Amino acid sequence: MNGNKVLVLQHRDIVNACITPKQCVEWIEDSFRMKYDATLPPKTSVHPQGDDFFNTMPCLLPPCYGRFAMKEVHRIDGQNPSLGSDILLYDSKNGNLLAILDGDWITNMRTGAVAALSARIFKKCGVNTYSFVGLGNIARSTALCIIDENKNHQIKFRLLKYKDQAELFVERLKAYDNVSFEIIDNINEFVADAEVLISCVTAARELICDRDELYKQGMLLIPVHTRGFQNCDLFFDKVYGDDTGHVNGFKYFSRFKQYDELSHVLLGENPGRESDLERIICYNIGLGLHDAVFASRIYDIVSKNKCTQSFTQDKETSKFWI
Repeated sequence: MNGNKVLVLQHRDIVNACITPKQCVEWIEDSFRMKYDATLPPKTSVHPQGDDFFNTMPCLLPPCYGRFAMKEVHRIDGQNPSLGSDILLYDSKNGNLLAILDGDWITNMRTGAVAALSARIFKKCGVNTYSFVGLGNIARSTALCIIDENKNHQIKFRLLKYKDQAELFVERLKAYDNVSFEIIDNINEFVADAEVLISCVTAARELICDRDELYKQGMLLIPVHTRGFQNCDLFFDKVYGDDTGHVNGFKYFSRFKQYDELSHVLLGENPGRESDLERIICYNIGLGLHDAVFASRIYDIVSKNKCTQSFTQDKETSKFWI
């Protein structure tokens, strides 16, 4: 038998690592740049009931990392929170399990970092106002990443009112002195004046706004959960995605005016925004690659802490053992 030490990284362990939102954006940018050197099979999805799901997302990082990760993410209606996830991290050189990580912090922060990176890359020149619809954890993580990337600039968050979520959003972020807020309760006004529109709505069975003329030239649209903006697929000038396999099944994919993957922009193989008049959509469904990079780097940080919880996994080493 052979004993292998496996770290158990709880939510509190990851939070206590004090990883900054800006660092999260940097990790996301690194992960997009390495996408074509990683092995990234399609995610699999099973549905136990209704709209609930379990998604499995494997990723083999480039050889220099020597790491493989498997993420499981689920959404179960009625649970609090409804989204949950766990990650297994392996040493790809010997197959040893290195860590079991709570995936909730990673999922939220890497998703927010992707949205913040997309905003930085594709917004038109001089924009410092960001409009948010859907004001849960993903919106908060996105806002924190935008704030941390703009410490030396004044920015504004426009918030679409829903119950008391806008007020809670302001309360959470009011301590940052480079941010101002505006709460809007009319969807048409909200869309018409949006320069960068970030939607973190998790469930939208109808269009968020069906008046196409309100989406002005130069707008950047980032539907984090892809819902509610199918009308925009037909008239926006460019669409970028994190992976073609995530969007080629969309109803209007064949009618996109121009499409490419975000990684090609970061690698200099696509110009991205070429005019302040272009309307651009970013569909980032979520890559296991992001989770694998976060898990690997968090492991490297937290494993130095001798107090981190762990267990010994005893593995049979004999070739014949039955």
